[in-house]
Amino acid sequence: MKSLFKSKPKTPADLVRQTRDLLVSLDLGGTESKRDEKMMEMSKLIRELKQVLYGNSESEPVAEACAQLTSEFFRENTLRLLIICLPKLNLEARKDVSQVVANLQRQQVQSRLIACDYLEKNLDLLDILLHGYENTDLALHYGSMLRECIRHQCVARYVLESEHMKNFFDFIQLPNFDIASDAAATFKELLTRHKSTVAEFLTKNYDRFFAEYNTKLLESSNYITRRQAIKLLGDILLDRSNSAVMTRYVCLRDNLRILMNLLREPSKSIQIEAFHVFKLFVANQNKPPDIVDILVTNRSKLLRLFADFKTEKEEEQFEADKALVVKEIATLDPR
Repeated sequence: MKSLFKSKPKTPADLVRQTRDLLVSLDLGGTESKRDEKMMEMSKLIRELKQVLYGNSESEPVAEACAQLTSEFFRENTLRLLIICLPKLNLEARKDVSQVVANLQRQQVQSRLIACDYLEKNLDLLDILLHGYENTDLALHYGSMLRECIRHQCVARYVLESEHMKNFFDFIQLPNFDIASDAAATFKELLTRHKSTVAEFLTKNYDRFFAEYNTKLLESSNYITRRQAIKLLGDILLDRSNSAVMTRYVCLRDNLRILMNLLREPSKSIQIEAFHVFKLFVANQNKPPDIVDILVTNRSKLLRLFADFKTEKEEEQFEADKALVVKEIATLDPR
């Protein structure tokens, strides 16, 4: 007889609906004891959602269950409620929410990434995630969600073109190392994932973007900021999609001055990354006269620098690039 009264197992859609109802009631408030009770139930539900999407030690996730959960999740505003209510959840629940949201960005329903469709209609949610970097308690959770959302081109374009973009130059230099590193990871994702969108953004906003990039990042007083910035600059300029941006960058004397200063850094890793960008100035077959003048004026110093310039491990490509740079500088004639 006992088996007649067993409760039916919750379907993935049931889990989402219960989570949504609980989030609404959490948002409305209530007595402290009721609130603690709801919080425990919420943590349990989010763990169950996570288990459907990720599986557990005994079983892999089931595609049909993941599709049901994803469909229900984006049918109504569960994502919005989770993001808005995140500050009210405990630390473990916040971590689980971040993982659930991350996984949902990749789930396909009938061959469509429905998270992308949802976010395209709810771009204001990105504003909340971006403002998260201003809150020490929420920054890492909102930051990880934001990076997953940037997988969608429409989201990346929105963030790149928004007023929030300029804030990254400050977020990257926040005194909290973990938050600054997270912001740097998001910044890199924005500027490398969607090639055509990035090229369009950099072309349209070249002056404003690189003015900030040079002064706030490449010339930062913070060693880690400089190291990350010169590495990312190399990744951006050496990407084929950004060839027009690269050509423009290597024709400006102020940019060359910054690179030559970075070549003189005591840090070997910064020197090496700076070299990968510096070589683009030297390899440019249409160097403006002022670029040639700087290289000729500093020829002896540069050749002395490169004479002892080595990577920690012998790298054939690096040595070949260095040889070409040395040859080009040695044979330059003043314009």
